[in-house]
Amino acid sequence: KAWNYYPYTITEYTCSFLPKFSIHIETKYEDNNGSNDNIFDSEAKDVERDVCFIDIAYDEIPERYYKDSEDLRYFKSEKTQRGMLKEGWREAQKPIMCSYKLVTVKFEVWGLQTRVEQFVHKVIRDILMIGHRQAFAWVDEWYDMTMDDVRNYEKNMHEQTNIKVWFEQPSTNTPSTNEIQSDGNTSI
Repeated sequence: KAWNYYPYTITEYTCSFLPKFSIHIETKYEDNNGSNDNIFDSEAKDVERDVCFIDIAYDEIPERYYKDSEDLRYFKSEKTQRGMLKEGWREAQKPIMCSYKLVTVKFEVWGLQTRVEQFVHKVIRDILMIGHRQAFAWVDEWYDMTMDDVRNYEKNMHEQTNIKVWFEQPSTNTPSTNEIQSDGNTSI
């Protein structure tokens, strides 16, 4: 489930066959470099939190996800002239926006809870870092898009994903590509 009230979003992940497992991610965007220490304080004052700053340019990423074209230390946008991000870029870069995330993982299974929750937090951190690196490195692909362009792109990606998922499932009753694309309400 996802709710988008930009600059505030909520995303929830649950699993029907693991009813005691959930991931809840709240996101707030601000035009600053990560300097707001109290962005989520009104939501939960008595909760213990681990604060993790992610440096999209200099934090290590798993080797299998590394791409030269997405290394922000060497990338420079042709359209915006933003980049190459040098040490200390968060203090020097203008304009800058910070994506604050409050990630809550629950796995209420005795004996496994701590390990699973820690593992999920690490995986989410990696996913967020890679996704934000890509958003910056792909800026020239989306910078000039209008909202109509974005909606059309989303619609096309939705259709392509449905086709890919459909054809990867073993089935004796496979519809044609046109049937999948033409039915916007198809559940696959």
